[in-house]
Amino acid sequence: MAIKDTLHQSGVYFNLQLLASQIVEGFITGMHRSPFHGFSSEFAEHKVYNNGESTKHIDWKLFARTDKLYTKKYEEETNLRCHLIIDNSASMHYPKIKDFALDNLNKIGFSVLASAAIMQLLKKQRDAVGMSVYHHDYEVYFPEKGSDRHYSLLMHQLEETLFNKPNAQDTNTVRYLHEIAEKMKRRSLVVFFTDMFQYSAQQKELFDALKHLKYNKHEVVLFHTLDYATEVNFNFDNTPKSFVDVETGEKIELYADNIKKVYQDRLKSYIKEVSLACANYNISYVSVDIAEKFDKILNTYLVERQRFV
Repeated sequence: MAIKDTLHQSGVYFNLQLLASQIVEGFITGMHRSPFHGFSSEFAEHKVYNNGESTKHIDWKLFARTDKLYTKKYEEETNLRCHLIIDNSASMHYPKIKDFALDNLNKIGFSVLASAAIMQLLKKQRDAVGMSVYHHDYEVYFPEKGSDRHYSLLMHQLEETLFNKPNAQDTNTVRYLHEIAEKMKRRSLVVFFTDMFQYSAQQKELFDALKHLKYNKHEVVLFHTLDYATEVNFNFDNTPKSFVDVETGEKIELYADNIKKVYQDRLKSYIKEVSLACANYNISYVSVDIAEKFDKILNTYLVERQRFV
């Protein structure tokens, strides 16, 4: 099955897992070929072989592919705990698409596939992973575990998240972040996918909730997930359009060109405020375009993992 295969609702679990695996393998191969190949020892199931070590655990198949010596890592050598948080509010299901594919993703599709790819790396490293999904209600909370059964359960939850669009209602992100912080008892790397669209009126409360996670010694990465073509660049033709707030259902009729500059200026200002606030609270902020590849996500994860462990 080619990497561009479409994700259909029937059998999506297998395809989602396969696509995530192919994304990760392509990423790992690219890093082996890049000047930054040293990072490759930080993931997969290997570490660089050092002269004088036993040759018993050298991976000779990997040596044949890379011309570099790596030894296999074992479960006791890894200790990362990672918790994935996915904002499944109605706005994350924008833009509306019929079939999911790597070159045809909305925000929730990108977040789900990125999460699945991170899970593949965590599984290769035998690290523990947990997950929270919320919209206007708290959908699920899974604590961090490392078993194959647990990974299968989380992959199934990603499938459910991908296709179960919530009703248009306000989302109480602040409440759920506080609840997640209370539930997580051991220090973890927290990876948060959100479009941040419901927070402008409660920015202080949001960062108080994120500070709750930081206070509990967790490291936090916020992936600000947007469709740059329309949500940032505002690329609409100048014909009358009806814009609908998918969170509240409110509508407004207008010509895109009439508000494009004002919209872009305000969005730019908001993004700057969010990124500065994240820097102030030592939260890693990463702006993500859903039309891009997943390398930024995986590179960020690797950098944060190195810092964490």
